[in-house]
Amino acid sequence: MSETHENRPAPPGWPMVLLRYVLPAAVVIAGIVVMSLGSESELEGGAGIISAGIAIFFINWLFRAGAAGERQRDREDEAREYFDRHGRWPD
Repeated sequence: MSETHENRPAPPGWPMVLLRYVLPAAVVIAGIVVMSLGSESELEGGAGIISAGIAIFFINWLFRAGAAGERQRDREDEAREYFDRHGRWPD
């Protein structure tokens, strides 16, 4: 089944881009700044902050992957309903 224009999700708006990419990048950069301050405790704290930024990015990625799976299930359900009505799979 080919993907048509109406099945594609709308491109994300600027608030979503901020949440998905800018926020994790800002947290990672803040961790790098903290690590650059020098002592061992700052290195450990900066590593924790960087880990938080990476976690934010991957949580966003997991949510998007789950939402994409939901859209695929919806398309499959529509195809099955079409098959039940017409006796063949949609093109």
